[in-house]
Amino acid sequence: MKAIIPVAGIGTRLRPHTHTQPKALIPIAGKPILAHIVDSLIHAGIKEFVFVIGYMGDKIENYISKHYPDIKADYVIQTTGRGTGYAIYLAKEFIKDEILIVLGDTIVDADLMPVLKSDETLLGVKKVDDPRLFGVAEINDDGSIKKLVEKPMIPKSNLALVGIYKVKEGAKLVEALNYQVDNKKMSHNEYQLTDALMHMIELGVKMKTFNVDNWFDCGKKEILLETNSILLKRLNYDHTAYRYESTIIIPPVFIGENCKITNSIIGPNVSIGDNTIMNYAILKDSIIGPYAQIEYAILDHSIIGNDAMYKGLKQSLNIGDSTEINFG
Repeated sequence: MKAIIPVAGIGTRLRPHTHTQPKALIPIAGKPILAHIVDSLIHAGIKEFVFVIGYMGDKIENYISKHYPDIKADYVIQTTGRGTGYAIYLAKEFIKDEILIVLGDTIVDADLMPVLKSDETLLGVKKVDDPRLFGVAEINDDGSIKKLVEKPMIPKSNLALVGIYKVKEGAKLVEALNYQVDNKKMSHNEYQLTDALMHMIELGVKMKTFNVDNWFDCGKKEILLETNSILLKRLNYDHTAYRYESTIIIPPVFIGENCKITNSIIGPNVSIGDNTIMNYAILKDSIIGPYAQIEYAILDHSIIGNDAMYKGLKQSLNIGDSTEINFG
């Protein structure tokens, strides 16, 4: 079975970080978002991948070829952002029989092996507080999917589609995508994969859902940091291996290779990329990209990009009695 992963999005909600790299390559808990996705799929037995690339797609292609030389990887170029449905439409030549589709900015905590072994079409779902922000599945009494709606104004269900779709009837999916594009069937000004799947249901295809334990739609800073925290706790890196001069490590923490850290307090929930330099820094709940340099800084809930430099203020004070100084 092949996995199609659309990673052509510009990632406007994560600017300025996505000015210089694709959203899928933003690091979380020691490796890029895309690496977490690919690793989980390889663990489930997937060996063939199709990446729909666009914005700075060469960086994604270079990353995959360097870090995953043993997988079979094909690439499809999406030059205009016309929705996930259009991304899969561009990759339709790779859809022969059953296919797995995984959105490239979504990390999901679920056992995919039984999903892949199932002889049914299964869509990953999770209950959410506000389903108006997502594709939503309405369920029949027998557990099959009755209706799929993209970002409904008045939701009739709180089961949100999490971005994993195991489609058994590949030919029907291609038929639905062709119908959608040929007839310009769009929702919210884009070709939605949700609408193509709904058209398959109208053609008589039976679909069911499977629940995921956790789901992280890594499209905003707050969710990136939350995901970083959760994954650091789960991956449980050996913090005793981190030894730096006059530095305190408060786990969970990930620190990359060849870092120079002195006189600092790192953690909890901090991920630091390779070749980073830190001096007199206090960090918690933050993501620091590789080759960054940070000095005289107190950072909380922060994301520092690759090759960035931040130097805070360094004071030398001689304060007399009955004095109040407030830098805040």
